[in-house]
Formats: sequence, C-alpha cells, structure tokens
Amino acid sequence: MTRASDLGAGGSLDALRADLAAGRTTSRALVETCLDRAGTGEGPRVYLRVDADAARFAADAADRLRREGIEPSPYAGIPISVKDLFDIGGQITTAGSRVLADAAPAACDAGAVARLKAAGFVVIGRTQMTEFAYSGLGLNPHDRAPANPFDREVGRIPGGSSSGAAVSVTDGMAAAGLGTDTGGSCRIPAALTGLVGFKPTASRMPSEGVFPLSTSLDSVGTLAPTVTCCAMLDRVLAGEALRPLAGTSLRRLRIGVPQTVVLDGLDAHVAAAFSRALTRLSGAGAQIIDLPMTEFAELAAINAKGGLAAAEAYALHAALLAARGDEYDPRVRVRIEKGASHTAAEYLAVQAARRDWIMRVSRQIDSVDVVVCPTVPTIAPTFAELEDDDAFGRINLAMLRNPTFANFLDGCSVSIPCHRAGDAPVGLMLMQRGGQDERVLSIARAMEAALTGHGD
Repeated sequence: MTRASDLGAGGSLDALRADLAAGRTTSRALVETCLDRAGTGEGPRVYLRVDADAARFAADAADRLRREGIEPSPYAGIPISVKDLFDIGGQITTAGSRVLADAAPAACDAGAVARLKAAGFVVIGRTQMTEFAYSGLGLNPHDRAPANPFDREVGRIPGGSSSGAAVSVTDGMAAAGLGTDTGGSCRIPAALTGLVGFKPTASRMPSEGVFPLSTSLDSVGTLAPTVTCCAMLDRVLAGEALRPLAGTSLRRLRIGVPQTVVLDGLDAHVAAAFSRALTRLSGAGAQIIDLPMTEFAELAAINAKGGLAAAEAYALHAALLAARGDEYDPRVRVRIEKGASHTAAEYLAVQAARRDWIMRVSRQIDSVDVVVCPTVPTIAPTFAELEDDDAFGRINLAMLRNPTFANFLDGCSVSIPCHRAGDAPVGLMLMQRGGQDERVLSIARAMEAALTGHGD
C-alpha cells in the first residue's frame, strides 16, 4: 500500500498512478490519508471546507471502476484540492471572503473542476486563499493562513494568493492543487514552498465558474510536486488528450536572462541559488544570454494607478464595497479602491500600452528559447515581518514583481525549485510568449532534472 509519505511534495501523480494500477494502493486509502492530515496540523487553516463524504464516495467509485477495468483516465482516484475561487455545484464560492458567505450556492461545477472530475480526480475540499486573490503573500485576516512548511517553528508565509493550494500539496493533504494566477498566484507559493507552479496561456483554460479578479490577466493554473504533474493536469484542464511531454535537451538551449528589474534586490539565498542554477545549466550545455529587457522597467509606470487589475476588480466589486465594504480585508479593499479613479480613457490607454509592450517584449523573447529569472527576490518572509502595513505593501509588490511580467505578456510561465536540499525554497521562473506552453513545460522538465534530479 502507498505510504503516507508518498503523498506530498516528494511524490508525483505518475507514482500514484502506477501504485493504483498495480494495486499497491487504492483511491480510498489515498483519500483517507488526505482527510486525516486535513484534520490536524495546518489542515484546518489549509481547507475552508473539506468534502469528506463526497471524496470517499468518489474514491470508492474510482476503485470499483478500476477493478472492473474501466477508468476515465490513468489518474482516476487521485486526490486534489480546489482553490476557493472555483464553483463546485451546491457549494458557496466565497473567494476567501466573508462578504460572499451568504451568496447563493453554485448551480454547477466550474469548467476546470468538471474536467478534473471527468478524469476521475477526487476533490478533497476548498482551499484557503488571499481574499479575492488580491495579494501575493497568502494572508487572510478572516481565517489564519497556513504556515510555510519550511522553518515552520519560526512561522513563514506560504505565498499567495493560492496559499492553501500550496500547503495542501506540501503537507500531503492532496496530490496537487488547482489554483489561479493573475500576477503570480500559483508561481509565488510554489517558489516559497518548494513546489512547481504553472501559469498557462490564459485562453487555453476554461474560465467559466471562476470568481474573477482581473479578466484581462486571470489564468487557471496548478501547483504540484513535479513539472510532469503540472503538464498532465494542464492537458486535462485544457481538454487535450493525455500524452507524454516531448523531450528537450539542454545542450545548445538558449536561455535568456533579463538584466532589467528582475535581478534587483535579491537576498543572499535567492542570489546564490539562482547563480548555482545558471552554472549548472551552463555546464549541461545551455547557452546563457543576457537580455536587456528594458521594457520591464516600463511596467510600474503603466500600472501606476493599479493597472488593469485594480480597474477590473473595482468594476466587479463597486456595489459590494458600497454595501459591505467594512467586511473586506482592509489591505485588499485599499487595492481594489485604487480602480475607482480609473477613467474609461485611462483604462483603454493601459490596454493599448499593453499591446505595444507585448509586441516589443516578444521580439526579445523570440531571440532565445526561454527566459529565466528568480520567481521572487527573497525567501518566504515571516508573518511577523508583515504586521506593519507599509512593510506588507512593500513586500507584496516585491513578490508580485517578477511573476506579473508573464501575465501582462499574456504568456505562459512555470516556477521550479532550484535550491539545495535542506535550504530555504527558491524558485526559478521560466517564461515564454502565449501559446508556447508545451515548449516551456518540456524545457522546465529538463531543467528540473538537471537542478534537482526530480525530472520524471
């Protein structure tokens, strides 16, 4: 039977699939392990709702079908967590907020959830998140955020906004997590907790039934132990046939490293891990190419008034803020309210500036096979560091800084671990233009094997 240690950051969907196929474990056993862990330790802070009865029913059905030689996919019966932005039929989608606690239950599953269920994945429950997904840190004053598995006695943040999704995987409460990424919300917690986090090209994923933050920037994404895990989940979510990733060699691979903004303010841990990663990739035959990427310095000015996220979030929340603004997380509310000052002309100007920026950045990206940089500039801050509002704002912007380039680019991006075993988690972020998802994942898997030995 699969041991408890086989669920968590060290495991993989393919290992679980093989165990299920060989009869070494059952879906029910995997689900019971997740449910046990969800009730202890960080579990009550990871899950806003645990669907124990439904999960057991789905697990038993998967086991019964497998015994009869019928399975909707090779991954049927594997437990997964779902961020509280996704509709699940009959449940209230609160988006991590008390403001929506009395909203009407969803009539049906979100498209992404429906596809996972159709493939036989078992939903354990709804995971904690930053209120309305509007922060990269993972804090939520309504329900205390789960602590990062690294240095847990000190108390470090998990990253956000998909905070519960990350810790559900690191602590073996799910084999993978379904999340969203508007400015790094899958990749930031992945980087801070030692997971892989993938932000696909947004248009490839079903968005219906997902509570929006910014319709221009939102993506449905995943967090999991390995690149292959994220790639397989990506195929399911995109409605594509399951097939292995194409192999990629690092020899003569052109890796572009932006020289503007993304390397600013790195702490010693991140700087050392990033340098070691580039050295190892170069040693494997890759060509490291410095890219000016001066366009990256323009983004702060383009988004000076909160950008597309603030304008689109305010349009969605204006009525709720007027009626129940005092129930919002004050740190979230102040960011949403920045959108109130956007005129239609300013909003259209940002959209136009984005199109021009994408065109110019794409020309530089096209000169290499992939762009890489640190996912975030520091290791996970402590909860204590974020008690001051000014520090919270400054650190939040720092965490969002590098990942948000891929969202503004309307591209695809993945964060993979690049730290040494036992060190604080550090993420290496890969980025490409939209539509290059398979290429990015294939390169990421090759880098993962070179850096951590976990490529599968």
